[in-house]
Amino acid sequence: MAAQSLAAQTTGNAAPPPIAPSGTPPTTSTDTRITPAQAKELFRSVDTILQFDSNDTGYPIRHTITPRLVTRDQVVQYLTGQLRKDRETQRLQQSELVLKKFGLLDRDFHLEPFLIQLLREQIAGYYDDKTKTVNLLDWIEPEAQKPVLAHELTHALQDQHVSLEKWEQADEDKTAKNVAQDNEHLAKDENDTVRDAVLEGQAMAVFIDYALAPTGKNLLTAPDLVHAMKQAMSDNTDSPVMARAPLLLQQSLIFPYREGLDFITAVLRAKGKDAAFAGTLDRPPSSTYEILNPQAYLNHAKVPLLTMPDIHGLIRPEYKPYDIGVMGELDVRILTALFGGQQAAAALAPAWRGGIYYAAQSRKARTEAAKTSTASLGLLYLSRWATPEAAQGFADIYAAEIGRKYDHAIPRASVVQGNHDSLRERIWDTPEGPVLIVVSGKTVFISESFPMPLARKLEFVMMGSVANSAQNAVAVNVQPSVELSSSLRQFLYKAGIPLTATRIP
Repeated sequence: MAAQSLAAQTTGNAAPPPIAPSGTPPTTSTDTRITPAQAKELFRSVDTILQFDSNDTGYPIRHTITPRLVTRDQVVQYLTGQLRKDRETQRLQQSELVLKKFGLLDRDFHLEPFLIQLLREQIAGYYDDKTKTVNLLDWIEPEAQKPVLAHELTHALQDQHVSLEKWEQADEDKTAKNVAQDNEHLAKDENDTVRDAVLEGQAMAVFIDYALAPTGKNLLTAPDLVHAMKQAMSDNTDSPVMARAPLLLQQSLIFPYREGLDFITAVLRAKGKDAAFAGTLDRPPSSTYEILNPQAYLNHAKVPLLTMPDIHGLIRPEYKPYDIGVMGELDVRILTALFGGQQAAAALAPAWRGGIYYAAQSRKARTEAAKTSTASLGLLYLSRWATPEAAQGFADIYAAEIGRKYDHAIPRASVVQGNHDSLRERIWDTPEGPVLIVVSGKTVFISESFPMPLARKLEFVMMGSVANSAQNAVAVNVQPSVELSSSLRQFLYKAGIPLTATRIP
């Protein structure tokens, strides 16, 4: 989800230009204010654009939308307040530590101050589903805001169809105390990431239809123009803060918009308007697997989901539960791209067939400094793959990163699998404890920082659980857990670090 501006001119019969990559459209300076006449024009356009959105989506207009003109300072103040909410900040800190343990964020990266910088660069207009108002920016000319309005008012219509505040209820606490709670998280937690992708994918589809309307084309009839607009979402040339963001942040921020648009387009092409809009709100996808593989959603296919065995008795003497979740296809794609490059990600991510992680914190970590150190966490990761070759390929990529993730990582002797050249088991000693990677057929088990005797017991229990995971799939009407990086994505989304056309819940 890289944060970009969606301002585009749609006057005349010329095709709209690509999406501008800056968080603040370059047509105005920060001191510019639109005139009262321009503000009146902008307010007057709300009902017209709302009617366009209704026709485009099939959502009925149940009530009018109140527009409000806001200053840059008001937006910054609101978004900064969202960022500093105690519950959200605590959730962010928890997610940040696990992401660092996985290697998705550098150990010395400080997320909160970076996000504040990002907020200031990526200031956005938004629809507020609590006050039912669309907030318009007083420093951007009306013509630049009208396509953005088409996006935002789609969220208003979604809100009228299903209360978005209820529809996006998130699970805030993932520190399960027993195995039943572990699997409750894994089996039925709402997946915020995919619901955001549905909302933003629909709004992007309407944005594009509105932008293309003067040409007589739309999302389905102008694939080349749509492709160019999607490519522009990844261009951070004029967004210096986003340009230096970690890959995780860049990909997480752009996912609901780009992949969400692809998902909605696929449903629209296959099943039509009702299925793509009201249909995906009434029966939302349940994982990034379905977003990235729309046919799985369309065919009601089974979604890979592993279950968690009871490890509480094993870890309780030395550790307490910290975090649990699904390592979904999107997370795997980001991780393999970061560790092995885009080519490896493109090859391996589609072969993902389920994955779960579990983090526990050492009871010896009593000070704040100790609790915020990755050394305090023990990490387990169990993944299932389409083929033994894909499992081995992922293990090889993960293993190659150990020496970069941990200073002074010392490999022990490795065990070769049968007569094959591929390594079945690898062990490293690191300053944060041993790392164990085991490949067994299509399954990969990883333990980081747990003492080796405990890691062996956890390997035995978790490898055995694969056979008991209902053939590693669940029906799509069961909601899988929030994914590894989903807490970060949802935090960014709720804090208001979006594309310029966005909705702040």
